[in-house]
Amino acid sequence: MSIVLMYSIGPVVKIGRMAGQFAKPRSSAVERAKNAALSLPSYRGDMINGEEFVESARVPDPERMWTAFTQSTATMNLLRTQASGGALDLNRVQDINLKFVEGTAAGSRFGEYVRNVSGALRFMNSCGVPVDSPAVTTAEFYVSHEALLLPYEESLCRPGARDSGKVYATSGHFLWLGDRTRQVDGAHVEFLRGIANPIGIKCGPTLDPAELLQLLAILNPNNTPGRITLITRMGAGKIATGLPPLIRAVEEAGAVVTWVCDPMHGNTESSPSGYKTRSFENVLEEVRGFFEVHKREGTIAGGLHLELTGQNVTECVGGLQALSHEDLADRYESTCDPRLNASQALELAFLVAETVGGRCFIQG
Repeated sequence: MSIVLMYSIGPVVKIGRMAGQFAKPRSSAVERAKNAALSLPSYRGDMINGEEFVESARVPDPERMWTAFTQSTATMNLLRTQASGGALDLNRVQDINLKFVEGTAAGSRFGEYVRNVSGALRFMNSCGVPVDSPAVTTAEFYVSHEALLLPYEESLCRPGARDSGKVYATSGHFLWLGDRTRQVDGAHVEFLRGIANPIGIKCGPTLDPAELLQLLAILNPNNTPGRITLITRMGAGKIATGLPPLIRAVEEAGAVVTWVCDPMHGNTESSPSGYKTRSFENVLEEVRGFFEVHKREGTIAGGLHLELTGQNVTECVGGLQALSHEDLADRYESTCDPRLNASQALELAFLVAETVGGRCFIQG
């Protein structure tokens, strides 16, 4: 996806929602079994309790935080190896395994991009421009998750080695404040106020512009550029009316922020078969609405926040694969939220690349 966007648009900052994303926000404290009277505490992510619908699995276990930490550490080590060990060398772009989109329209189009990138690198080499520099042979990749489980986040805070008086959360590079935990007098806001990491704020349809300005005053009192990313999650039918008041309030206050669109969480629905799913068409509609609103307001649409996987799952309906609600049962693997599969994610990257100018980043 980043290759498609870099080639078509410009620089891309890549942030993965991984290596720490083991806690799950829930709207309800209890969960009821289908066709049964039994109710149990909600599954809140593997860092807290188990998904299995039995009483013993739903008991919170602090040892799970240690398991999550060790797995996150292993994931980070793997990412570092991939990013710096040549696996992401653009000179080897033709070696990328595209088996997951073989035979699809997205796969064919990506093959064309690969040929164009390879041709551009050969031309640069012929002109004497080095193509073995770190900018070409390595990649920067960051990790991110919601700052939800405060005992875990607080235990991984460390003082900065160079910045006197600053404290950094080392559980991830970029942490965000969830739509359910953004109370101005809440513990999560207080925690994020005290760390020096760049942070995000999820902005749902219930967020009042005045409340948003309060959050910005608390979390970024010095209006430091790069500190705050506002991640809108409105829903396809609400983005056109819900986003402009927030943009205007931020602009009038002179706050420096990066605007990012989360077209996933506002478009979750239940299929007739009971699966939680999302429509690719609704995701695309919210993305397009996001860019259209920013164009009208004269502000910059800074990027996307997506839930996706490189696997060939069947969790979101629609797209060029034309997945239907009947297809969901084939390969539905998520224990949390439905994700775009590899073909749908790549298709979305092409559609964004075709319609957007300027700079953009992908958060997955």
